[in-house]
Amino acid sequence: MSGRGPQYGLSASVANKLAGKRDPQLEADILAWMGDIVGQKLPDGAIEDVLKDGVILCHFMNKLMPGCITKINTSGGQFKQMENINRFQEACKAWGVPEIDVFQTVDLYERRNVPQVTQCLMAVGRACYFHPEFQGPYIGPKPSEENKRDFTDEQLRAGEGVINLQMGTNKGANQSGQNFGNTRHM
Repeated sequence: MSGRGPQYGLSASVANKLAGKRDPQLEADILAWMGDIVGQKLPDGAIEDVLKDGVILCHFMNKLMPGCITKINTSGGQFKQMENINRFQEACKAWGVPEIDVFQTVDLYERRNVPQVTQCLMAVGRACYFHPEFQGPYIGPKPSEENKRDFTDEQLRAGEGVINLQMGTNKGANQSGQNFGNTRHM
């Protein structure tokens, strides 16, 4: 943690802003949801402490997509733990999570941006809706579906003769009464 700036000035304001984005209830709900999918109760504690070694994340993705992570490091140093997190991130992308929602390894391992970890897990929950083989439980809102409309050529031509308000109008607009207050003295 020697690479971090001092806890005053800009560094402190950035840290406070990130801490303000955290929602403890949402984090607890995500851990409970993950425990339901994995099939065991996860240990109590902060989300960054429970998921830091990446083992639960790997088991979680293997339940969603069986066989996607073949090797899970249960022992070893920090490199092995960060490797687990990296495998989880690759599995998230394969599951359909947009790359912008996937957190970086240091966000979880060094607790740099825990709200991004929460956002990634919510994106995994949203991606679950797109997989018909997944039967639940789900977390988060269901993504909207496309509502494509087909108009006939006659319907499209009918709109060409209408002048909408974005084109502007000259009715009721003039500059009378615009000289409020004191007049210009020459």
